[in-house]
Amino acid sequence: MAYDLEEQEQLATLKAIWKQYGNLITWILIIALSAYAAWTQWSNYQSNQSGQASQLYEEMQKSVAAKDDAKVQRAANDLKEKFATTSYASMAAMVAAKSAFDANDLTSAKSQLQWVVDKSKNDDYKAIARIRLAGIALDEKNYELAMTQLSGEFPVDLQAEVFDRKGDVLVAQAKIDDARKAYQAALEKMTDKNSARQLVQIKLDAIGGSAADAVVVNK
Repeated sequence: MAYDLEEQEQLATLKAIWKQYGNLITWILIIALSAYAAWTQWSNYQSNQSGQASQLYEEMQKSVAAKDDAKVQRAANDLKEKFATTSYASMAAMVAAKSAFDANDLTSAKSQLQWVVDKSKNDDYKAIARIRLAGIALDEKNYELAMTQLSGEFPVDLQAEVFDRKGDVLVAQAKIDDARKAYQAALEKMTDKNSARQLVQIKLDAIGGSAADAVVVNK
């Protein structure tokens, strides 16, 4: 089929453009397709990793129910080693820390919590792990370390617990005025529906605090 003059000009223009930019366009397409393929492969890999991690986490929960701390620790370590990028690894480490603590194995409990602090991608898990590490340090009478764990930034919804734990540490150090302020700050961060509020108030009352000193945050 013969081309008319206008079609021939358009074809010539297209050929000129392709001659000048053809290689660039080809490479752009190759890069785009490669990126899409890599993203698809990564998504499939992540989905597969999450599925396997979920199964291992469920098995670990059976060991928790059976109070078999040795198996709990092994399962948690497997999850951390093989599926560190999944949320199950952090959850497993937190559960394993509680299991070890209940078994009076503070070394393992601290190790699991420290892994969360160092490796978890979830800020809430990291914050909770620091609070629990502070609790263990308090039990070991390492008050300086406990306060170090409680320093720095924490998510808003955990700040009340941080102040509460600081109050505990300060009471243990016989710093009653500072402890009173910490408990009052904890109460100020809590809603009146917070289940921990009554316990904090009891601790505050025990060191001569006053309910009137704390401001209730209602939500």
